[in-house]
Amino acid sequence: MRMRKIHYGWIILCLCFLALLAVQGVRLSFGAFIPSWEQEFSTTRANISLIATVSFIVYGISQPILGKLIDTFGVRKILAYSAFVVGLSTLLTFFVTSFWQIIILYGIVASIGFGGASNVAAAVAVTNWFQHKKGLALGMMTAGMSAGQLVIVPLCLYLIDWLDWKMTVLILGSFLLLVIFPLLLLFLRTSPLEMGIEPYGGIKNEQKQARKVVERTPKISTFSIVFSKSFVFLALPFLICGYTTTGLIDTHLISFSHHHGFSIGVTGAAVGLLAAFNIIGTLSSGIIADRFSNRKFLAILYALRSVTILLLLITDQWLLLLVFAVTFGLVDFATVTPTTMLASDLFSKHSLGLVLGLLSLCHQLGSALGAYIPALLYDITGGYGMALLSAIVLLLIASFMNLALPKEAREIEKTSNLVS
Repeated sequence: MRMRKIHYGWIILCLCFLALLAVQGVRLSFGAFIPSWEQEFSTTRANISLIATVSFIVYGISQPILGKLIDTFGVRKILAYSAFVVGLSTLLTFFVTSFWQIIILYGIVASIGFGGASNVAAAVAVTNWFQHKKGLALGMMTAGMSAGQLVIVPLCLYLIDWLDWKMTVLILGSFLLLVIFPLLLLFLRTSPLEMGIEPYGGIKNEQKQARKVVERTPKISTFSIVFSKSFVFLALPFLICGYTTTGLIDTHLISFSHHHGFSIGVTGAAVGLLAAFNIIGTLSSGIIADRFSNRKFLAILYALRSVTILLLLITDQWLLLLVFAVTFGLVDFATVTPTTMLASDLFSKHSLGLVLGLLSLCHQLGSALGAYIPALLYDITGGYGMALLSAIVLLLIASFMNLALPKEAREIEKTSNLVS
């Protein structure tokens, strides 16, 4: 019996998944290093969190720039060499002797690499390679970040406890340089056109035709895009998304757990559960995004996330922390796929790399605020209560803003069919 050949798009998806797992896993492991760096450099939590704030800003600013570079040089070069930059800077962290060196290596150099090896580059690749099951493919790609959180963050916790933080960064940097970088450089391809094949579920000439349509479309300035209602009502909720996920929870959950006196085992279990259910949430999100109104879906996700954060306000037992990890995980990275799908629908005549880069910039600005403001409030109040309350209010605002977005093309088509 003749075996059916696997479409190369699935290999591209696996490579993007692995790249996000490794690179974004390193980025999301920042919280695991906070206690060690506080002690190593005799500094405050707000100062340590300033590194994360600088990182998020650099990461965010790099997104629209790298989005344009992706359009010029392709996904393969940007994704592969970004992984190399992260690996090298992580490895060099082993040799630091001063706090400012951490700011340079992690906050600036590595963060440029984080920006290149992000869901923006991976989303462009997946969008190029998949015409059918695009939502599912984007969900699976985004799950790479969740998998990084599941694998890399708990691994860092245990390696730091077993060895020390310097040996941990040495191991992480070596893995990126010796394994991830060569794989991406050798096997990743930007689009099916490079291999003379068709996208998964599409026709071979579809991308050429789409490119000609874009070329014939009058150029619209970045300014016009940024200040359009569609972009504002999509970007501001995504900024709030960054504030409440990678900013607040991913940066401070480990410190929050330590503040409440929970053990390393409970903390590691909470991080692992959050990441595991994050994978379930992102995969489910991809399936739903192919079938349901994405603006309504996003509104529901943000509203549900506000409810999960309420659990942290009453958390004084380890069991409630684990319940939070499960519920928050389901709605954490789940917002990425419907946001990407909405962007590709609302801005179909523009550079997808640029639009996704601008959205990611907003997300990272929110992440920067979410990393620093809670740390500042912690130093002032001695707890995370005010930060959690601000997150709940902002998420409810985000939910209402997404409902005010224009309807998607398929939503309008469905309504027209029902009327007729």
